[in-house]
Amino acid sequence: MAEFMSILLFASICLALMGGYPVAFTLGGMSLLFAGVGILTGTFDGTYLHALPNRLFGIMNNQTMLAVPLFVFMGVMLEKSRVAEDLLDSMARLFGGIRGGLAISVCLVGALLAASTGIVGATVVTMGLLALPTMLRRGYDPAISTGTLAATGTLGQIIPPSIVLVLLGDVMSSAYQQAQLRLGVFSPKTVSVGDLFMGALLPGLLLILLYVTYLVVVAILQPKKLPVVPKEELGEVQWGKLLGALVPPLALIVAVLGSILAGYATPTEAAAIGAVGATLLALARGQLTLPKLRDVANGTTSITCMVFLILIGASLFSLVFRGFGGEHLIEEVFQQLPGGVLGAFFLVMLVIFLLGFILDFIEIIFVVVPIVGPVLLAMGLDPIWLGVMIALNLQTSFLTPPLGFSLFYLRGVTPRSVSTATMYKGVIPFIAIQISMLVIAYFWPSLITWLPEQVYGR
Repeated sequence: MAEFMSILLFASICLALMGGYPVAFTLGGMSLLFAGVGILTGTFDGTYLHALPNRLFGIMNNQTMLAVPLFVFMGVMLEKSRVAEDLLDSMARLFGGIRGGLAISVCLVGALLAASTGIVGATVVTMGLLALPTMLRRGYDPAISTGTLAATGTLGQIIPPSIVLVLLGDVMSSAYQQAQLRLGVFSPKTVSVGDLFMGALLPGLLLILLYVTYLVVVAILQPKKLPVVPKEELGEVQWGKLLGALVPPLALIVAVLGSILAGYATPTEAAAIGAVGATLLALARGQLTLPKLRDVANGTTSITCMVFLILIGASLFSLVFRGFGGEHLIEEVFQQLPGGVLGAFFLVMLVIFLLGFILDFIEIIFVVVPIVGPVLLAMGLDPIWLGVMIALNLQTSFLTPPLGFSLFYLRGVTPRSVSTATMYKGVIPFIAIQISMLVIAYFWPSLITWLPEQVYGR
């Protein structure tokens, strides 16, 4: 009966989230409701809830999670600094003279913005406003244009510094500790955000290369879809302007990631470096005004409050789910699957991919990963490899209809002449590329694990 309650709890939360109810209050409220029913029916031990105050204090005292508001501040500040406009203009002049050059420029600029802002909405909307009208006016295929813009916006979820990796780092660290307890192993090692940053770096760079390769192949095989922009329209490349637009964000990226890679700073300290650097960059560009600073502070506070409220609700859900014996049920199911640990891994990846059609990545991280993570890690999977694989899988959730947030953001700035069906058609090849990246990382796990091993000796 108790295990049936755990299944019913999970299903009820998914249905409520699909109905549009607030995530944090749905997680917390539904969990308390089921806990009350469980106490009355004798299927739930109320002492599990005694651990809630300690968990909440642990969230507030978590130094790793301090990186969330700092990275968000960095991203929002760079968005307000109009970095994307200068970058896109310079890149378009550089690559626009070749077939498909505008699309390649969008891809490269999107990758730079992803590594510096890490905020999907900001990247997609900014790039959509700046690049889409030009692409459509020059005869670019609407499906490829919108697909490129939507897909490049999602790069911020896998290229560090990434909010997804910060959240996953905290969840995977907890899952790793629980897996060790299950196995009776006590090791001082844990899974840090820095591990995931280093593990995701090479797959992220390879993903950019796959995007560009796809655009080049389309330009060769179907040249009418990606025409050449006349040089007289683009103008000459202004190398001084190009360097002025390219060097500051690159320097900021190197400062943030380089400080982590060299071991000079933790991800949280690097996030502080990024926030200060973004502020100085805005000041140098004459964009640091009081109204903009107020907008940045409001945006940062709003996003941070949303994340931490969901985390509190998810902590309550995790306690109640465990109190009903849900973890033991998951473990039994996984052990009975054909293929053992690989069968369990493929099932989890499939479930996360399908949930990405209807749920936000934050909901999946805080609801699904704490349930399946400890079981998979106890079965012997590498925690860094598993964390990055989940991040790559979650990246597809921004493109899969009907609730692909990257599509929602782009729809708001796309002309009515471009239908939603056209946008869906445009992202299908990029979803296939992201799935291909998962397959590549599965068969060559060293693509993820090599860099952390070299840097941290994992």
